[in-house]
Amino acid sequence: MKVILQKDVKDIGKVGELVSVSNGFARNFLFPRKFAVEATEKRVKEWDHLTRVAEAKKKKAVDERKAILTKISGVAVKFKVQAGDTDKLFGTITTTEISRELEKAGFSIDRRDIHLEEPIKLLGTHKALIKFGEGLEAHVQVVVERK
Repeated sequence: MKVILQKDVKDIGKVGELVSVSNGFARNFLFPRKFAVEATEKRVKEWDHLTRVAEAKKKKAVDERKAILTKISGVAVKFKVQAGDTDKLFGTITTTEISRELEKAGFSIDRRDIHLEEPIKLLGTHKALIKFGEGLEAHVQVVVERK
């Protein structure tokens, strides 16, 4: 019997997948727990349509992210902070602060998409990696100067 999963089911599939299971498993386990619905002709057509729409949206989002990454690649973000005599900062530059500075420059980047090799605790030029997933990434320079 073909069913469309409504929730993730271990060893069967993930939400929204069209899978084949035995009749008894579907009737006695999946349907009563509302883990799946029977894949009628109407539901299969609806499922096909929704998957095509989702793929189109995903492709559009990836294209938008690529455009943002080409614009942001090589951008330098500057910070003026207080530091000690040994060029050590009184605190650290975090991904949240980098995100705010990029926002001021016109780029809306979530702090969770910004990755640092190590916390920025010294004056100088550092690199931050912006990852959007699916192999989409760009480098941003973080310049930290004395106030």
